[in-house]
Amino acid sequence: MNKKNIGVVITDGVGFRNFILSDFISEAKKEFNSIVIFSCLPISAYESFQLDCKIIELEVFTEKFPTWFFRKTKEVAHLQLHKKGNFGIEDNLNANRSRSNNPRGLATKFIFGFTNMFHSEKWIQRYNTFQQLTFKSHTLTQAYEKLLVENNIDLLFFTHQRPPYIAPLIYAAEKLKLKTSAFIFSWDNLASKGRMAGNFDYYLVWSELMQSELLHFYRSIKAENIHIVGTPQFEPYVLERYQSTKEEFAQKFNIDSTKPTVFFSCGDVSTSPNDPVYIEAIAKGIVENKFIQAVNLLVRTSPAEEPARFKSLADKYPFIIWNYPDWFQARSNHQENWSQRIPSVNDVKNLRALLAYTDISVNMLSTMSLDNMLFQKPVINTVFGNGENGLKNDQRFFNYAHIKKVIDGNALWIAKNENELIEAINGYLQQPNLRLQEQNDMIQLQIGKPLLGTSANIVKVLSNII
Repeated sequence: MNKKNIGVVITDGVGFRNFILSDFISEAKKEFNSIVIFSCLPISAYESFQLDCKIIELEVFTEKFPTWFFRKTKEVAHLQLHKKGNFGIEDNLNANRSRSNNPRGLATKFIFGFTNMFHSEKWIQRYNTFQQLTFKSHTLTQAYEKLLVENNIDLLFFTHQRPPYIAPLIYAAEKLKLKTSAFIFSWDNLASKGRMAGNFDYYLVWSELMQSELLHFYRSIKAENIHIVGTPQFEPYVLERYQSTKEEFAQKFNIDSTKPTVFFSCGDVSTSPNDPVYIEAIAKGIVENKFIQAVNLLVRTSPAEEPARFKSLADKYPFIIWNYPDWFQARSNHQENWSQRIPSVNDVKNLRALLAYTDISVNMLSTMSLDNMLFQKPVINTVFGNGENGLKNDQRFFNYAHIKKVIDGNALWIAKNENELIEAINGYLQQPNLRLQEQNDMIQLQIGKPLLGTSANIVKVLSNII
């Protein structure tokens, strides 16, 4: 077999977790002659790992106005095309509107007016072409081309399809006529988010559901260029090196093992601003003895932000156990600073232990619902905000396509107020397996392959592409 050379583009901290902390690199070494990591993270992030492959730190890309203009036009046109009958897309479209009268605000208003009329797939492809042409004489593009040639790359694999800062690298590969593939990053990316950063030759998706979404939202993509591979996002949960015992978990987090543990996982302030309200509702329930038995409350904050907004809660309820994710900020001079937060091996171990040894999961419609279902733990989604009670309206997410599938599948308990949250926790304390079959059905729908061997499966697909 004539082994080829693969370039792997790590875009952010989550991609780092998915493809560096999983078995992907070790499996790729079996199939490829060489592996070159093109990293949008600092090279220092890899220092403690024995990857035994070349790592190239990419220069931070700063997007100028012409590129921004055509990218924005492409994204808004995509949302305009698919808004009918899709609340998530429509909600995202409205979030992109601007009331500002600065140059970008005025340009955004023009873009909305223009794309209201011209938003077909053909027009979107035109906008993408114009976007890519803005890189034609860019010095960064020339540097990327040189790197791809010098390293004899045969296939460039993007571990995330959306970040705008990967667009010049896509353009460099297009100029050199290199094959490209992209992994669809998250369960909600297609059904509610904007356009991809560019076009790719091949697409790797989680499941048949995601394949059908890709074909629906990107009519120019052919089914034979889509491969169902599962996702490495969850693979560490079945790898022995991340496992720990229940005794180790209890000792590390100072857990009273005689009580069941309610595990609340936070979103960041932009996606889940009501989290402090939900945490306090559970804490008050503990103080006021509203649960049918005594429980622990353990809260994991979002790795995408510092936990400062929860300080008053930590002071007010000292019995709450806090897990602050062990992610570090690799750099701050970046257009998407949150993307530069990188997880540690220790944090993956901690998260796996939380999932394995807590008893009831609570979150605001987060992908963490899937994580907990994988460990057959009952899930409650807290959505108190209705647009009229002073809280951020998180109930609007009920109409998002990917959320509707979970709710319609009866895989979790929805709590729309404090009393319903108390009722849900008590209900699961009495019947922890109440929705177990529905949860297993949801996992089969959302994650198309077994967790064990995910990386090997992805590598095999990539190898066959060349």
